[in-house]
Amino acid sequence: MTHPLIPQILDLAGPVAENLGLEVVGAVFHTHQNPPVLRVDIRNPQQDTGLDDCERMSHALETTLDATNLIPDAYVLEISSPGIDRVLTSDREFISFKGFSVTITADEPFHGQKAWTGQLIRRDEEAVHLNQKGRAIAIPRQIIRAVQLSGSPRGGTA
Repeated sequence: MTHPLIPQILDLAGPVAENLGLEVVGAVFHTHQNPPVLRVDIRNPQQDTGLDDCERMSHALETTLDATNLIPDAYVLEISSPGIDRVLTSDREFISFKGFSVTITADEPFHGQKAWTGQLIRRDEEAVHLNQKGRAIAIPRQIIRAVQLSGSPRGGTA
């Protein structure tokens, strides 16, 4: 379950990232740790996300969060890139990662399976479309639990 502050954190972090030429791709607030850890995942759309990007975002977001006092108690802020095994959620991510290898997991069987791996073709209103060894397959969105990156695009590197 998403922490109730995540939407507000994303609303603050988005413009901060944009001013730095970065994008926020997700956030998680681990409140079961002491002190709690707020992790914000970013990406640099122009090049591989590097340590410098994470440091710049960390300093800028820390200043913004401190000024708003959104999180009044002590916490640790972590800025990272999402990595290759991330879960795709937004339309933009499905467009950006077209051609990448993904693994789809479902809550119920479809054609006798609950998991599929293939090259991402697209996502539309009805289904997520994969290329499995030259064969197109459409998995209905209503049964999909997660679509997760599982490698680089065919013929290239991530």
